[in-house]
Amino acid sequence: MSRVIDGTFPNKLVPAPLEYTVLFPDVYDKTSERYPLLYFLHGGNGNGRDFIAGTRQIFDAMWTSGALPPLIAVAPSVKRSFYMDFKDGSQKWESLLVGPFLEQVRASCWVIPERNATYLCGVSMGGMGGLRMALKYPDRFAGVAAMEPGIEPNLSHKDIALQDRFWRSDELFEQIYGKPVDADYWKANNPANIAMENRDKINASQLGIYLECGDEDSFGLDRGTEFLHLILRDNGILHEYHLVRGADHLGRTLGPRLQEALGFIGGLINPPPPDPIVEGLRKQIAIWKEQAERIAQNTKHQTSNSTK
Repeated sequence: MSRVIDGTFPNKLVPAPLEYTVLFPDVYDKTSERYPLLYFLHGGNGNGRDFIAGTRQIFDAMWTSGALPPLIAVAPSVKRSFYMDFKDGSQKWESLLVGPFLEQVRASCWVIPERNATYLCGVSMGGMGGLRMALKYPDRFAGVAAMEPGIEPNLSHKDIALQDRFWRSDELFEQIYGKPVDADYWKANNPANIAMENRDKINASQLGIYLECGDEDSFGLDRGTEFLHLILRDNGILHEYHLVRGADHLGRTLGPRLQEALGFIGGLINPPPPDPIVEGLRKQIAIWKEQAERIAQNTKHQTSNSTK
């Protein structure tokens, strides 16, 4: 059976000690091995303790079946901070999570202290925060699974439509992005803009990216998720994207969807072996392409000679 502990991390980057919850696999106390680390990020108005409590059975079932390799899931409680550094410097959640808190977790838990064993998975606000950190720091994280991330389908703050922000007050935006909202600061922290700006580093790192959202999301987050999918596609950034038919922001679809997201992370930790059928197909495709290019070149050469 898995084990859960709660902790606090005193720091000077946010107003109070950071509260967090850790989920350990049942094998943790039985071996001296180190395990991958998963930042497990809750949604708006949530907390890490409830997030772990509500999903623990899914982790246990996946560990028992072997669908998910053993890992250590750490869920920080960040209130409704967007997992961000506030523009006025009063709260620096992102700096805390990618800096001293990450170091603390690596020092206090038997996790593999390397980028290639450090992952993020988040829901809603946590999906947004996970994407931002992964896309900003592909040198610190190996993969991110973002479920129904709280992102807008825009590259500029002034273009956000009411339908994509009605649940976020002006006061909340101004608390985080400055009063009035600093458009450049919003842009610098918007996952779509970060992806475009950081494209080469993201591609070089081979960051694993998983996006998903329900097509009946009550907050309309499918629009922002698909927008980011298209930005990633157009910039040649490899990723996996799921638009889940009939799924809303809450409800019975979330459990199976979380299993899919965690399964993606598991596939990054333990990649499947090469598929011999696919390898054979790719070799044949390469031959056909070479033949087609040779024919095209010969045709072009013959056409050129006939016009002389």
